Amino acid sequence: MATTVATGPMRMVPRTEEIIEATAPEAERKLSLDGGHALGIGERKYGLSARVTPGVTFEEYRHWAKIERQIEREAEIEYNAERGPNTVLSILKGRFSKGVHHDKAKKLAAEQAKQSQSNEKDVQPISPPSNIVLDSEWRTAARALKTASWGTIFYVMTTDILGFASTPSVFSSVGYGPGVALYVIFGLAAGASGFMIWRTFLGLDSCRYPMLSFGDPFYRTCGPKTRHFINVTQSIQMFFSVAVLTLGQAQVLYQLAKENLCFVAAMVVVMVIGMISGSIRSLQRLGWLCNASVWMNIITFFLVIGAASTHAPDYSVVNSFTLIKTQGNIITFAGPPPAEYQQQSTNEFAAQFNGVDSMVYSYSGALLFIAFLAEMRHPLDFWKGMIMAQAFICFIYIVFGAVVYSFYGQYAYSSITQILQPYGIQVAANILSLLTGFIAIFLYFNIGMKTVYLEVFQEILHFPPITTKRGKIMWYLTGPFYWILAFIVAASIPNLNGIANFVGGLFSVNYTYSIPAFMYLIYKVQCGAELPGEGFDPETNVTTRLDTGMKRWIRGYRKTFIPSTAALLFGLAGLATSGMGTWSAVLGLEQLLGPGGQIATSWGCVAIG
Repeated sequence: MATTVATGPMRMVPRTEEIIEATAPEAERKLSLDGGHALGIGERKYGLSARVTPGVTFEEYRHWAKIERQIEREAEIEYNAERGPNTVLSILKGRFSKGVHHDKAKKLAAEQAKQSQSNEKDVQPISPPSNIVLDSEWRTAARALKTASWGTIFYVMTTDILGFASTPSVFSSVGYGPGVALYVIFGLAAGASGFMIWRTFLGLDSCRYPMLSFGDPFYRTCGPKTRHFINVTQSIQMFFSVAVLTLGQAQVLYQLAKENLCFVAAMVVVMVIGMISGSIRSLQRLGWLCNASVWMNIITFFLVIGAASTHAPDYSVVNSFTLIKTQGNIITFAGPPPAEYQQQSTNEFAAQFNGVDSMVYSYSGALLFIAFLAEMRHPLDFWKGMIMAQAFICFIYIVFGAVVYSFYGQYAYSSITQILQPYGIQVAANILSLLTGFIAIFLYFNIGMKTVYLEVFQEILHFPPITTKRGKIMWYLTGPFYWILAFIVAASIPNLNGIANFVGGLFSVNYTYSIPAFMYLIYKVQCGAELPGEGFDPETNVTTRLDTGMKRWIRGYRKTFIPSTAALLFGLAGLATSGMGTWSAVLGLEQLLGPGGQIATSWGCVAIG
């Protein structure tokens, strides 16, 4: 028995020749451009306000996504023709540009205003509610915000090589063999997660129903409760990431000041700089900064290797912030080091998993992929930036980690620039680390604050859209509150490495591996469940399904057995890794802090590690 689902306000009208012609397959996508079409489709909500419109079906999301991808292909061809060949000057100019769509927005808006006046004289279309912008106008505005290219995504993602500074510490936890093998495995797995997120985005996103955050695909496949859970946990992870980075930056400032600066004052400096970064709202604006970050990281890469190959580490830093209290011979291991050579736990299994947590934390950019894709001019090209970035990151991690571990052995501290000698090299490396760290903070704050603003302030508290003038003002006002709270949390963190591993085990593993896998699994099963004769009809706004319930899910799984089973096993493996990683992080924190006694925090003038 067929089931029809009315997915929104509709007005049935006689099927005139004009309507039949407009809804022909070859002209179907034009419906997306015509907000005043006689069918009444313009009465539906769309754009930012429609991301969570009740009643929109999975089939309708897919219908408009297919149309959107075709429009993007055509727009990309036009863009490439207008841009001309790439030159050094055009690439540099593009890093500071708001994008071709933004440049054309005023011109198109003026043309649409004239066309609208002309239409009012000739034909009166069905009037949508006054608070809803016509689809063509929304498309112009939406495309103006989509300015990032796959090159920008590569630069933004490779900012993640900030994690290279902790790779020698990972090798000191697991040894040469497991270190190389696990970095390759986790790198390939991170790429697989990125692929699954990308395919899900392409299948469900459109300018009519855009996806802006990691929770949006779950709303379209699982419902609002799952979306809220994803958004809340994502916001928590992003927030803790900002707090951990804040604490790390303060430690570098404290060391640069030769401990003449009160540590909590150093944290205030980081907080103020972070507040200033709130003026950056677009990833395009961060593109050139991320590009600079990559080159600064490369310079740091060679500085550290040069210093490590000629001078011993600063043992005092390692003795202060880890379980290693000796200053003896430097020793390296092909396999996992014994307990007495571990920095964070005397339990060998827990110590090794702390290293795994650090690996995952270094690869934990997957939760940002939806936000990256949402700002791309041509999201079909996302795979190019992702593959290049993941390969580059994996190569840097392995080479840097193995080489520096060879020189520092068990004394390879997680913040490697802080144990360098001579002092001049340490200062130079710390300054570069400070700059790249701030760029990473800008990035995490940008994405994290957008999630909070869109999902909490705008949706629940009814703040104005971020694209409006009032929305921009509210963005600038709410940013400082976010930073003040991050400062309070960072100052209360008892140990940087322990908390970073805990965040990696509990959040990063799941958002990098488990959750993307389950997202893709649910998406593929629902796609596979569709029968001939089912789907969304744009003429009537009705979705037809021939059955519902468990048999539909079973059929979808059977039809997509190979990708669905792979995604299921991938997700379960991620959950298991998360459980063991979180346990090892908690055990490590217990040993670092010691049994009983008062837990030290960063509210004083001395850094605690």
